[in-house]
Amino acid sequence: MIALIRGHLIIKAPQYSVIDVNGVGYKIFIPLSTFPKLPPLKEEVTLHTYTNVREDAIQLYGFLSIEERDFFITLLTISGIGPKMGLNIMSGPSLSNLMEIVENGDVNRLSMIPGVGKKTAARIVLELKEKLVPLSSSTEEAGLDPKVAADALSALVNLGYSRVQAHEAINTAGKSCKDMSIEEIIREALKTLAKS
Repeated sequence: MIALIRGHLIIKAPQYSVIDVNGVGYKIFIPLSTFPKLPPLKEEVTLHTYTNVREDAIQLYGFLSIEERDFFITLLTISGIGPKMGLNIMSGPSLSNLMEIVENGDVNRLSMIPGVGKKTAARIVLELKEKLVPLSSSTEEAGLDPKVAADALSALVNLGYSRVQAHEAINTAGKSCKDMSIEEIIREALKTLAKS
Protein backbone atom coordinates (compact mmCIF):
# COMPACT_ATOMS: atom_id res chain seq x y z
CA MET A 1 0.00 0.00 0.00
CA ILE A 2 1.24 3.51 -0.83
CA ALA A 3 0.87 5.33 2.51
CA LEU A 4 2.44 8.71 1.66
CA ILE A 5 3.38 10.71 -1.40
CA ARG A 6 5.68 13.75 -1.33
CA GLY A 7 6.48 15.71 -4.45
CA HIS A 8 5.72 18.82 -6.49
CA LEU A 9 2.11 19.78 -7.11
CA ILE A 10 1.60 20.02 -10.88
CA ILE A 11 -2.22 19.95 -11.12
CA LYS A 12 -4.79 20.88 -8.52
CA ALA A 13 -8.53 20.63 -8.97
CA PRO A 14 -11.38 20.45 -6.41
CA GLN A 15 -11.65 16.64 -6.82
CA TYR A 16 -8.01 15.61 -7.33
CA SER A 17 -4.39 16.66 -7.47
CA VAL A 18 -1.42 15.40 -9.48
CA ILE A 19 1.91 15.19 -7.67
CA ASP A 20 5.17 14.82 -9.58
CA VAL A 21 7.55 12.45 -7.78
CA ASN A 22 10.83 12.21 -9.73
CA GLY A 23 9.11 12.50 -13.10
CA VAL A 24 6.11 10.26 -12.29
CA GLY A 25 2.75 12.02 -11.88
CA TYR A 26 0.42 10.47 -9.29
CA LYS A 27 -3.27 11.37 -9.59
CA ILE A 28 -4.70 11.52 -6.08
CA PHE A 29 -8.37 12.04 -5.28
CA ILE A 30 -8.89 14.52 -2.44
CA PRO A 31 -11.79 15.79 -0.32
CA LEU A 32 -13.16 19.16 -1.41
CA SER A 33 -12.05 20.58 1.97
CA THR A 34 -8.39 19.79 1.12
CA PHE A 35 -8.37 21.75 -2.16
CA PRO A 36 -8.07 25.29 -0.67
CA LYS A 37 -5.31 24.12 1.70
CA LEU A 38 -3.02 22.86 -1.10
CA PRO A 39 0.09 24.96 -1.80
CA PRO A 40 0.58 26.85 -5.09
CA LEU A 41 1.53 24.82 -8.18
CA LYS A 42 5.15 23.59 -8.43
CA GLU A 43 5.57 23.74 -4.64
CA GLU A 44 6.26 20.63 -2.56
CA VAL A 45 3.30 18.90 -0.93
CA THR A 46 2.87 15.77 1.19
CA LEU A 47 -0.34 13.73 1.15
CA HIS A 48 -1.09 10.74 3.38
CA THR A 49 -2.70 8.25 1.03
CA TYR A 50 -5.03 5.28 0.92
CA THR A 51 -4.62 2.88 -2.02
CA ASN A 52 -7.86 1.43 -3.36
CA VAL A 53 -7.34 -1.61 -5.60
CA ARG A 54 -10.20 -2.66 -7.90
CA GLU A 55 -10.33 -5.12 -10.77
CA ASP A 56 -10.18 -2.30 -13.32
CA ALA A 57 -8.18 0.40 -11.50
CA ILE A 58 -5.75 1.34 -8.73
CA GLN A 59 -6.79 4.65 -7.17
CA LEU A 60 -5.12 6.86 -4.60
CA TYR A 61 -7.02 8.99 -2.07
CA GLY A 62 -5.00 11.68 -0.31
CA PHE A 63 -5.29 13.70 2.89
CA LEU A 64 -3.20 16.39 4.54
CA SER A 65 -3.11 14.60 7.92
CA ILE A 66 -2.78 11.03 9.14
CA GLU A 67 -5.90 11.51 11.26
CA GLU A 68 -8.02 12.40 8.20
CA ARG A 69 -6.72 9.38 6.30
CA ASP A 70 -7.40 7.06 9.26
CA PHE A 71 -10.93 8.43 9.63
CA PHE A 72 -11.49 7.80 5.91
CA ILE A 73 -10.21 4.21 6.24
CA THR A 74 -12.51 3.69 9.22
CA LEU A 75 -15.46 4.98 7.16
CA LEU A 76 -14.70 2.34 4.53
CA THR A 77 -15.21 -0.42 7.11
CA ILE A 78 -18.91 0.51 7.25
CA SER A 79 -21.17 -1.56 5.01
CA GLY A 80 -22.33 0.38 1.94
CA ILE A 81 -19.64 3.07 2.10
CA GLY A 82 -17.07 3.01 -0.67
CA PRO A 83 -14.22 5.44 -1.37
CA LYS A 84 -16.39 7.90 -3.34
CA MET A 85 -18.99 8.15 -0.57
CA GLY A 86 -16.22 8.32 2.05
CA LEU A 87 -14.56 11.20 0.19
CA ASN A 88 -17.93 12.94 -0.10
CA ILE A 89 -18.42 12.69 3.68
CA MET A 90 -14.88 14.02 4.27
CA SER A 91 -15.58 16.93 1.90
CA GLY A 92 -18.23 18.43 4.20
CA PRO A 93 -17.54 19.20 7.86
CA SER A 94 -14.00 19.30 9.27
CA LEU A 95 -12.62 16.15 10.90
CA SER A 96 -13.21 17.52 14.42
CA ASN A 97 -16.81 18.40 13.46
CA LEU A 98 -17.36 14.92 12.00
CA MET A 99 -16.08 13.32 15.20
CA GLU A 100 -18.32 15.62 17.25
CA ILE A 101 -21.33 14.67 15.06
CA VAL A 102 -20.58 10.97 15.67
CA GLU A 103 -20.05 11.46 19.42
CA ASN A 104 -23.33 13.39 19.74
CA GLY A 105 -25.20 10.90 17.52
CA ASP A 106 -26.36 13.80 15.32
CA VAL A 107 -27.93 11.79 12.48
CA ASN A 108 -29.81 14.84 11.10
CA ARG A 109 -26.64 16.87 10.63
CA LEU A 110 -24.82 13.95 9.00
CA SER A 111 -27.72 13.28 6.62
CA MET A 112 -27.40 16.87 5.32
CA ILE A 113 -24.24 15.80 3.46
CA PRO A 114 -25.20 15.18 -0.21
CA GLY A 115 -25.58 11.47 -0.93
CA VAL A 116 -25.96 10.49 2.73
CA GLY A 117 -29.51 9.47 3.61
CA LYS A 118 -30.94 9.08 7.12
CA LYS A 119 -30.41 5.30 7.16
CA THR A 120 -26.77 5.62 6.07
CA ALA A 121 -26.19 8.45 8.57
CA ALA A 122 -27.65 6.31 11.39
CA ARG A 123 -25.42 3.38 10.40
CA ILE A 124 -22.34 5.63 10.30
CA VAL A 125 -23.06 7.02 13.78
CA LEU A 126 -23.80 3.57 15.23
CA GLU A 127 -20.70 1.88 13.81
CA LEU A 128 -18.24 4.76 14.28
CA LYS A 129 -19.14 5.44 17.91
CA GLU A 130 -17.41 2.25 19.04
CA LYS A 131 -14.53 2.56 16.58
CA LEU A 132 -13.58 6.17 17.26
CA VAL A 133 -12.15 6.60 20.73
CA PRO A 134 -11.70 10.24 21.73
CA LEU A 135 -7.94 10.44 22.23
CA SER A 136 -7.23 13.85 23.69
CA SER A 137 -8.70 13.69 27.20
CA SER A 138 -7.56 10.21 28.22
CA THR A 139 -4.08 10.44 26.67
CA GLU A 140 -3.50 13.78 28.38
CA GLU A 141 -4.61 12.21 31.66
CA ALA A 142 -2.01 9.48 31.06
CA GLY A 143 0.58 12.26 30.63
CA LEU A 144 1.16 11.74 26.90
CA ASP A 145 1.50 14.34 24.17
CA PRO A 146 -1.77 14.01 22.17
CA LYS A 147 0.10 14.32 18.82
CA VAL A 148 2.57 11.55 19.74
CA ALA A 149 -0.28 9.39 21.07
CA ALA A 150 -2.28 9.93 17.84
CA ASP A 151 0.73 8.90 15.71
CA ALA A 152 1.27 5.81 17.86
CA LEU A 153 -2.43 4.93 17.57
CA SER A 154 -2.24 5.25 13.79
CA ALA A 155 0.82 2.95 13.69
CA LEU A 156 -0.87 0.28 15.81
CA VAL A 157 -4.09 0.45 13.77
CA ASN A 158 -1.99 0.01 10.61
CA LEU A 159 -0.49 -3.11 12.22
CA GLY A 160 -4.00 -4.57 12.44
CA TYR A 161 -5.09 -3.77 16.00
CA SER A 162 -8.50 -2.19 16.62
CA ARG A 163 -8.60 1.47 17.70
CA VAL A 164 -10.03 0.48 21.08
CA GLN A 165 -7.27 -2.11 21.78
CA ALA A 166 -4.54 0.26 20.58
CA HIS A 167 -5.92 3.18 22.60
CA GLU A 168 -6.02 1.16 25.83
CA ALA A 169 -2.49 -0.17 25.27
CA ILE A 170 -1.14 3.36 24.62
CA ASN A 171 -2.73 4.65 27.83
CA THR A 172 -1.25 1.72 29.79
CA ALA A 173 2.17 2.48 28.28
CA GLY A 174 1.81 6.17 29.15
CA LYS A 175 1.20 5.41 32.83
CA SER A 176 4.62 3.76 33.19
CA CYS A 177 6.57 6.75 31.84
CA LYS A 178 5.36 10.23 30.91
CA ASP A 179 7.97 11.56 28.45
CA MET A 180 8.16 8.74 25.95
CA SER A 181 9.12 8.93 22.29
CA ILE A 182 6.70 7.49 19.74
CA GLU A 183 8.98 4.44 19.32
CA GLU A 184 8.96 3.77 23.09
CA ILE A 185 5.18 4.14 23.29
CA ILE A 186 4.66 1.69 20.39
CA ARG A 187 7.15 -0.79 21.91
CA GLU A 188 5.45 -0.67 25.34
CA ALA A 189 1.97 -0.81 23.79
CA LEU A 190 2.94 -3.88 21.75
CA LYS A 191 4.13 -5.59 24.95
CA THR A 192 0.74 -4.87 26.55
CA LEU A 193 -1.12 -6.11 23.46
CA ALA A 194 0.96 -9.31 23.39
CA LYS A 195 -0.12 -10.11 26.97
CA SER A 196 -3.84 -9.60 26.27
